[in-house]
Amino acid sequence: MAHAGKLSAVEVRQAKGPAVLHDGGGLYLRVSPTGSKAWVFRFQLDGKRRDMGLGPFPDISLAEARAKATAHRNQRREGIDPLDAKAAQRQAQRLSAAKGRTFREIAEEFIGRNEAGWRNGKHRQQWRNTLATYAYPTLGELAVAAIDAGLVVQVLDPIWAEKPETASRVRGRIEAVLDAATVRGYREGPNPAQWKGNLAHILPARGKVRKVAHHAALPFDDVPLFLAALRGREGMAARALEFAILTAARTGEVLGARWGEIDRDAKVWAVPAERMKAGREHRVPLSDAALAVLDTVRRLALTRDGVPDPTAPVFPGPRRALPMSNMVMLMLLRRMKRTDLTAHGFRSTFSDWAAERTAYPRETVEMALAHAVANKVEAAYRRGDLCDKRRRLMADWAKFCAMPITGKVVPIGGAR
Repeated sequence: MAHAGKLSAVEVRQAKGPAVLHDGGGLYLRVSPTGSKAWVFRFQLDGKRRDMGLGPFPDISLAEARAKATAHRNQRREGIDPLDAKAAQRQAQRLSAAKGRTFREIAEEFIGRNEAGWRNGKHRQQWRNTLATYAYPTLGELAVAAIDAGLVVQVLDPIWAEKPETASRVRGRIEAVLDAATVRGYREGPNPAQWKGNLAHILPARGKVRKVAHHAALPFDDVPLFLAALRGREGMAARALEFAILTAARTGEVLGARWGEIDRDAKVWAVPAERMKAGREHRVPLSDAALAVLDTVRRLALTRDGVPDPTAPVFPGPRRALPMSNMVMLMLLRRMKRTDLTAHGFRSTFSDWAAERTAYPRETVEMALAHAVANKVEAAYRRGDLCDKRRRLMADWAKFCAMPITGKVVPIGGAR
């Protein structure tokens, strides 16, 4: 039963339920059968009654409830739906509180919640590997609310033509992670990784992507001269590309490298499984030339004890705590006016050199490139990683890279 006039504080305290007491101006006190009391603001929208909770009594006093009701009446006069305004305010508060939630955090939570439903173990591993290799170097430490289409393109552009199938999967996985972030209130607006009506206007369709031309890989006889020019350039991008060439590693593996993965005494770089395409740890024997590159950038990560911070990126970006974008090597090649090359193409150059100028067995070269073993029987019987043999191979590669070849070429390396 509604109250005819204005409520007094005494009446509010003495109200017994069940009842709905009216204070005027759309403010009501709802009393439950158990005697608990709550304030309600009632208004009309498009001919329909809507009730908006203002909080319980006595937590919200009569004076406070009247002030809230007055504010909501003012909103109605301005054409604002108080319930919609309240929902928008809550969303803004959630977004503000979520500014620290990074893409990496949301992605790992998404995988953790969904991997039980992914029956294929390889699929589960690929989710982690592709995000770690391609997405995390650019997006990993960014707040999900700050990610836009430009950043997504920055991830996809280097691999869209080179690895269209992988790039398509990476795009879909980024889209799924950002959708989850939106549902959980960590970001708002359209998904920047969505294909239709968004990236479809920026990137060519998968079916129209032409494979990277063979000339994207530098002829191996030209490598010494190219490296001489590269070593004459300053900057972290040049050192990262030099290291990638000397180790025959993938771009994402190099840019994601942390000092804790480097064993200077053993001359080994252990790339963790989560950053490897095959999902297995990959030990890279480091030549003296590769170690020299590390020595030039080591000072940037030194702690007060004079040792590198194990969590620091080996090749940091402008913000020292974060690695560089995976676009830096491509941009460097463009500045060097070598638009005919890609960073990944140097792996093909290394492979061609090993096949044509050395006598190292094919399996040694393939393991240096961290290629997955296609033959399941061979994979089952292969126990070691041929690290000692690969150490000699990488030392010979570094020696070749450092010295322009003139005159008669003499094959090097172990016998087949």
